[in-house]
Amino acid sequence: MKLTNYHTHSHYCDGTGQLREYVEYALGKGFACLGFSGHAPFPLENKFAIKDCDYDNYCSEVRSLRDEYAGRIDIRLGLETDYIPHVIDDFEPLSKRGGLDYCIGSVHQVSNRDEDPRNLWFIDGKDRNVYDEGLQRVFGGDIRKGVAAFFRQNIEMLERCRPTVIGHFTKVFMHNAGRFFSESEPWVRALVRDTIDSIAATGTICEINTRGIYRRRYDDYYPSREIIRYMDCMNIPVIVSSDAHKPEETDMFCGAYEFLKEIGYRNILTEI
Repeated sequence: MKLTNYHTHSHYCDGTGQLREYVEYALGKGFACLGFSGHAPFPLENKFAIKDCDYDNYCSEVRSLRDEYAGRIDIRLGLETDYIPHVIDDFEPLSKRGGLDYCIGSVHQVSNRDEDPRNLWFIDGKDRNVYDEGLQRVFGGDIRKGVAAFFRQNIEMLERCRPTVIGHFTKVFMHNAGRFFSESEPWVRALVRDTIDSIAATGTICEINTRGIYRRRYDDYYPSREIIRYMDCMNIPVIVSSDAHKPEETDMFCGAYEFLKEIGYRNILTEI
């Protein structure tokens, strides 16, 4: 298979390294395509997203590198865009403004619609205490309500925004680490199946995200091997991504292609 990675962050957002460093690293590893997907400008105070004042420069630099490296590696311009009801619920304006090739839609911040929509549960990051504090503050410690809201938000994003790719749609499992619920519980499985049904219905590509494994924050892919097997039955198109935040993470695929080959997964993409 051709080596590609479409989930890549840089110094423009919460990654490290210049865009050119990622391109040179990918070239050295024999990549056919590299897609940049910086965190989209975010209307609330944060430290992870591209600043709105830098967005046009980001897009311009990616396009400049695409022209410079034409014939050696295909470079694509994308964004990873958060979906938050009533806060960020339309991906089209930034996509048109930047002339994007693709968009990864992800949920990192979970809204409790019964409360202030800007009072959010952050389910990502390296600090498990932030996950626990947010669960208590936003959902009163009710893990079932919080997890259900996470998956509902993913489904709504798929139906309303139609991203090219859905990003790490089981990321809410990371900081749980078996403490609040088991991923095998029927209510959890039902939420996952509902999300997969929506992925299939909208024709969205699902990424197999390896970052949890190589960062040692989770012992499986997002989504897990078990879920991937179920997605094969639904003929969901998948693409492997490392969610790189450093150039040297660009090819950290953690055996994902080997696993997909082992189970005979039928709909593996290397281009989007």
